[in-house]
Amino acid sequence: MQIVTIDFETFYSRTYSLSKMTTEEYVRGDEFQVVGVAVQVNDAEPEWFSGSDEETLQFLQKFEFEKNLALAHNAMFDAAILTWHYGIKPKGWLDTLSMGRALHGTEVGGSLKVLAEHYQLGVKGTEVENALGFRREDFSPEHLARYGEYCRNDVALTYKLFSAMSHQFPSVELKLIDLTIKMFSEPVLQLDAAKLKHHLGQVKAVKQQTLGMYDKDTLMSNPKFADVLRQFGVEPPMKISPVTGKETYAFSKTDEAFKALLDFPIPQVAALVSARLGAKSTIEETRTERFLGISQRGPLPVPLRYYAAHTGRWGGDDKLNLQNLPRISTLKHAIIPPEGYVILDSDSSQIEARTVAWLAEQDDLVAAFDAGQDVYKIMASAIYGKSVGDVTKDERFVGKTTILGAGYGMGPVRFRDQLKTFGVTISEDESRHIIRTYRETYPKIPEFWRTAGIALEAIMNNQLFAFGRNGVLLADGKDGIKLPNGLHIKYPNLRYKQTDGKTEMVYNTKRGRAIIDTRIYGGKVTENVCQALARIVIGYQMLFVAKKYKVVMTVHDAIACVAPKDEADRALEYVEMCMKLRPEWASDLPLNCEAGYGKSYGDC
Repeated sequence: MQIVTIDFETFYSRTYSLSKMTTEEYVRGDEFQVVGVAVQVNDAEPEWFSGSDEETLQFLQKFEFEKNLALAHNAMFDAAILTWHYGIKPKGWLDTLSMGRALHGTEVGGSLKVLAEHYQLGVKGTEVENALGFRREDFSPEHLARYGEYCRNDVALTYKLFSAMSHQFPSVELKLIDLTIKMFSEPVLQLDAAKLKHHLGQVKAVKQQTLGMYDKDTLMSNPKFADVLRQFGVEPPMKISPVTGKETYAFSKTDEAFKALLDFPIPQVAALVSARLGAKSTIEETRTERFLGISQRGPLPVPLRYYAAHTGRWGGDDKLNLQNLPRISTLKHAIIPPEGYVILDSDSSQIEARTVAWLAEQDDLVAAFDAGQDVYKIMASAIYGKSVGDVTKDERFVGKTTILGAGYGMGPVRFRDQLKTFGVTISEDESRHIIRTYRETYPKIPEFWRTAGIALEAIMNNQLFAFGRNGVLLADGKDGIKLPNGLHIKYPNLRYKQTDGKTEMVYNTKRGRAIIDTRIYGGKVTENVCQALARIVIGYQMLFVAKKYKVVMTVHDAIACVAPKDEADRALEYVEMCMKLRPEWASDLPLNCEAGYGKSYGDC
């Protein structure tokens, strides 16, 4: 099997470009045109070709992509062109952009130019800048030849970059990159246009009606706006004012908890928050309009960013964050399988809580999970000093929130605030009691936080330090924490820093062009490694699901696939089996799932 590296050069202008449009809109757009393409087989000389679509297809067919692995930098783009315009589906996809993100995060940067310079492979050209507004027929022979050389150089750099990175890249992760690319380039999900149109009309009507009920003074006054939110059952988010040092409303454009309300399932709340922030439309309105546009162009490509977070988790991409669809959103019901199929969705149950118990060797909690016991009631019985059988529904909810939220070192104040967002009000003393009870009931978990802090010290001192059950994690000097799949969680420029008279540990995080200091400590490291391990488990299980059924999406700890309607029950049984598979490095990690199928994504 050969590696066939490919790079398309396409028409773009000031109004028609990837900076103005999504990849899906651009590649499926009326103005789309392939100017030329460069292809390289293994390490041979790259070939450049420019011609009509028919001629380009003939050129591409000689490389037998169906039998080989295709390689590109930002493969989502090239894969969409190759598949949607030429009907060619390679055996598998490799992507140096995805690999670079996993190996370097934001530490180096993801562009071909930056990565090629980092590995000292050569210099990326700039000829693309001279192609603005040029359709294929507008190029002179000389100009087209220069463009071809530029493209050939990109292909050569991409192959060299893959060669430089592949020796340290896990093969299982290459398979996950392929799966991620194909969710976008080989879409099968459909969109119900009629349902989307109806929903869009309702969203706009609710917005207009809601905004007509409140004047500008109400929207812009903090106390009045807070009262309006409470009328809809929403507790206003709070923060400590940097000016007064007192608690105040978190209603600004930089307050994440407030911005999260833009996606609130009650449309009136989303409309009010949108108006307060000065946005012209709500997230639900914009997203519905985008879905409608896609429905008119073809099946739904699922754009996911491989290794979006430094813990390895996938993220939304292409301005279509399917990772963030509200649970009860009509949009989920508008996502439907192809004719004759059902959608199956399987969610790994409490995987982070199970992982932290397993990693910290809190064996009684691990055993309870493994036996299928109600760990929420067990926690509540310890909190309220009563038997498990006497725990009420409300008390069980507090126990659930404790098990799911307290494993990473959350303090009493934050825990109380978290319960408040769920409509449960407790005193500060009660919150202290709950947190203390959790830590005393499961002492191995806070002990692990302290061990994770020692791991940070080892990283800072460029030392090796194995920790976690069976030494599954390794503080690996300046590389960060080595995971069982061979990749690392990185903490660039880890160091001590004085902040407000306190010494704390920080590392560099890149936000756009800015580099900011991010605080890190044992509890946060525990959260990072548990999310990373959970993600490795989900990826491992996803590959098994994909052996039999087309995987169409992954959202956090869930996997969605499609299966023929007449074998839905067998498919469900198979997927549930896959979701309980334990990787070799965690053969005693208790896993379970909740799964279902339906005629739409929202019905699962």
